[in-house]
Amino acid sequence: MSTINRRALLAGSAAIATTAVSGLHPSRAGDTPGVTATEIKIGSTTSLSGPVSALGVQARCQEAYFRMINEKGGIGGRQIRYIYYDDAFNPAKTVEQVRRLIESDNVAFLFNMLGTAPNSAVVKYINAAKVPHLFLSVNGDKWGDDQAYPWTMGFAPSARIEAQVFTKYALSQNANAKFAVLYQNDDLGKDFVSGVKDVLGPRFGSAAVAVSHEVTDPTIDSQIVTLRNSNPDVLISGTTAKFAAQAIRKLFELGWKPMHFVTSGAASISSTIMPVGPEKAQGLISSAYIKDVSDPAWAEDAGIKDFLDFMAKYFPDGNPKEAYNLYAYTVAQVLKIVLEQCKGDFSRDNIMKQANSLKDVEIPTLLPGIRVNTSPTNHHPLQQIQLQRIERTGWTRFGEVIQGANL
Repeated sequence: MSTINRRALLAGSAAIATTAVSGLHPSRAGDTPGVTATEIKIGSTTSLSGPVSALGVQARCQEAYFRMINEKGGIGGRQIRYIYYDDAFNPAKTVEQVRRLIESDNVAFLFNMLGTAPNSAVVKYINAAKVPHLFLSVNGDKWGDDQAYPWTMGFAPSARIEAQVFTKYALSQNANAKFAVLYQNDDLGKDFVSGVKDVLGPRFGSAAVAVSHEVTDPTIDSQIVTLRNSNPDVLISGTTAKFAAQAIRKLFELGWKPMHFVTSGAASISSTIMPVGPEKAQGLISSAYIKDVSDPAWAEDAGIKDFLDFMAKYFPDGNPKEAYNLYAYTVAQVLKIVLEQCKGDFSRDNIMKQANSLKDVEIPTLLPGIRVNTSPTNHHPLQQIQLQRIERTGWTRFGEVIQGANL
């Protein structure tokens, strides 16, 4: 064999060996941002400061979850490096931080970014860059629009579906009910108005009144007074935890007792109900799709036990009864399944392909009967919910699991 041929053979062998070690397909090695032979970089933005800073705990919990995964060997032989930045729920800062994550940190994909307005500010840029934008911490219906945003996917049941369920239940109890809707002036809040309209149809104009607030408003007291003056039977608070808590408190102060619904994202016992006082929230209704750590019914549940063990070992500073932590842990479990399905090919194309290929996935912390399903034309991973009511100091579920697609 000639010296030239021998060198060529050795060079080819070395290239094959390098590819085998990295686990990347040869065609992917040059176009797999954020992935090396030993590491996968994941990016996120959240609110560690600002008006919804309580939700920033989700990123801290997920950081602990990935640390646990790394201690167990990582995924595909790689350690997960989770990079998240504070945007203070300020869309301008979100733009700056997401560009930093994609263009400087060179992350493989974005995960569980918080907030409707922050995500709205960057969704077109992210999709143009073809970066997976997965399992967002939002409730807006638009995050399931696979045509407009093929690289974006929400996680929780749509706010619009939730509002439809609330409205239908209220009408089942009082067919002539009049509705009041307090809504945050963004896509999240507007979805609640749309959901009520979906059910009431042409009756909406005469049977409902809607009043908005801004996320920067110090209180929503004046909006609650305005809504009360319309003399409704039902109040739907389509807003985040801070303002849901204010609504509960103001209703109590006014002695106003409508059938009151709050969003699942504002249903935390520790962050919403306890600071207000559970005695002020009796009869409050919300929806659920994740088990409640505070519910004695799950005291011996394997999924909840695993979560509590995780919290004690990897996130001891976190509150195990905080619903935001259990939510974060649940979403991270779904991401782990997506990455395992990648089977070592962590190209952006394949990560998105696997995110689009979840079939009846059972997660131990989801309520029984609720499954994760996605496809290239279904970017609503969860479409099932169950109603729950505050009784004494916690939530009590009632009725059957409801499939949103059948509404």
